[in-house]
Amino acid sequence: MRIESANVVNNLEIAGGIWHIEMEAPGICGEVIGPGQFINIAVSDSWQMPLRRPMSIAGNSGAGLEIIYKLFGKGTKELSEKRAGDSLNILGPVGNTFKVDVQNGTPILVGGGVGIAPILWLHHRLQSERIDHKLIIGAVTADEHFLDHNPREGIFLTTDDGSLGEVGTVMPTLERLTLEIDHSTVFACGPEPMLKAIRHYTNANNYACQMALESYMACGTGLCQGCVIELEHEDVPQNSYHEVYSLVCCDGPVYDAKEIRM
Repeated sequence: MRIESANVVNNLEIAGGIWHIEMEAPGICGEVIGPGQFINIAVSDSWQMPLRRPMSIAGNSGAGLEIIYKLFGKGTKELSEKRAGDSLNILGPVGNTFKVDVQNGTPILVGGGVGIAPILWLHHRLQSERIDHKLIIGAVTADEHFLDHNPREGIFLTTDDGSLGEVGTVMPTLERLTLEIDHSTVFACGPEPMLKAIRHYTNANNYACQMALESYMACGTGLCQGCVIELEHEDVPQNSYHEVYSLVCCDGPVYDAKEIRM
């Protein structure tokens, strides 16, 4: 992990409120391992925005680093105004990665909201390695999608309002695919309600599932203790804090769905 001044190559809106930024960060790129890891970005050097923003890495090639983000507030608005040639102070790479073993079943990748970034990176990696898999991407409406709904190629888009792809959340599509595929492993990242639903479904039906958690972070290095998640535990000795809780920035963001409580 290092701090680096990255040069912005491009920064484009690719769907309604969804942005893709590419930057040159050769030092950090040289240490990136794989999908699941993230960087912490200082979107401004102003005292009014002192905290970094954690952003999942959406791609890594040579000296190029990509992220996908959604406009939420002042920080992401500031980020969307960066242009080619501007610089960003970034910290990374941070976190662990998804672990794919095809012996454990056909991968089913599920992404929603800003959680699509590591899922799309994993999708592209599996494509390049010619590993058969399914991809489900959920959104509220068609404007937020930038891929094509293509079930024949294993790509399923869902929209809450039914304006594109399959109607509803990602859950009906996920449930159907897990029933159609004899043996599968789920990989997911997205908003907490989506992850809770996926965790409940996969645990109840004993499907293997890895989840990259989205968490608010102030430091990204474990100092602030702000990104705590409770672990599944039994008979933990009193005051055994580190056996009861985990720090997403240090121990995650990828967890086995059976290891955590949500």
